[in-house]
Amino acid sequence: MNSRPLLAAIAVLSALALTACSNADLYGPGPASQTIVVGSQDYYSNEIIAEIYAQALEHGGYTVDRQFRIGQREVYLPEIEAGHIDLFPEYTGPLLQYWKPDTTATQADQVYAQLQAATPSDLRVLDQSSATDQDSYVVTQAFAAQWEVTSIADLAKVTVPMTMGANSEAQTRPNGPQGLLKAYGVHVGFTPIEDGGGPLTVKALADNQIQLAILYSADPAITTDNLVSLSDPKGLFLASHVVPLASDRVDAAAASIINAVSAAMTPADLVALNARSVDDELPASTIARDWLTQRHLT
Repeated sequence: MNSRPLLAAIAVLSALALTACSNADLYGPGPASQTIVVGSQDYYSNEIIAEIYAQALEHGGYTVDRQFRIGQREVYLPEIEAGHIDLFPEYTGPLLQYWKPDTTATQADQVYAQLQAATPSDLRVLDQSSATDQDSYVVTQAFAAQWEVTSIADLAKVTVPMTMGANSEAQTRPNGPQGLLKAYGVHVGFTPIEDGGGPLTVKALADNQIQLAILYSADPAITTDNLVSLSDPKGLFLASHVVPLASDRVDAAAASIINAVSAAMTPADLVALNARSVDDELPASTIARDWLTQRHLT
């Protein structure tokens, strides 16, 4: 038997293997070699942003594991800190208050700078977006007209008992009843409504079961349900820009993809994305795909 062809084949295969190894050493593993776990709050708007991140990464060649609708900040942040989630759309002000409850920062750049410093060493925040979805106190137009209320400070003029409605976590958060009392001297009761400022909360306002609710500023219900978002002259609510929270497993190329998403997303975009979910009842996957296509990011 002539062994030369076999030996030649082995030599070729060995050379190819060495080349592959040297290329791997030189360039590192490809983007699809490691799965990026993308999470979201149990909130439709946050899920849309997370889906945008996921689809953008997939377009860039990454494998994505979606872990959406996993709860509020007190639930999911320990999971992120434990290394179970790699990428999460967050909001600068509330996230800063979680890690630095005594912060006095209120303006966007100051909040972002303090957040960068407060973020644990094995995590980082990527570029903040101009898109905002800030907690705000809202009342009905009838209530605002009756008591001539346009700002949170004006609530001090109200002489009837008031009840605030929001997720149960708000009762102990800095912008809940305790924060309102400390910042503005206004006392309110509290009723937990576990829908993240959704239709149950809006209905409770309309039915006068509560007089004050915490809704996100990009919630289309503020316009469609004729609600009044109260101004905040004392800065009880910190600036709250959309910001990606990332683990070390989000490499430079992936971070670049997500930063491009943040740069493209505007405050008006976020309201429009939310409206497509609430009014048109479209799934997050469709809303995300359409937005990425419109912004030429896929």
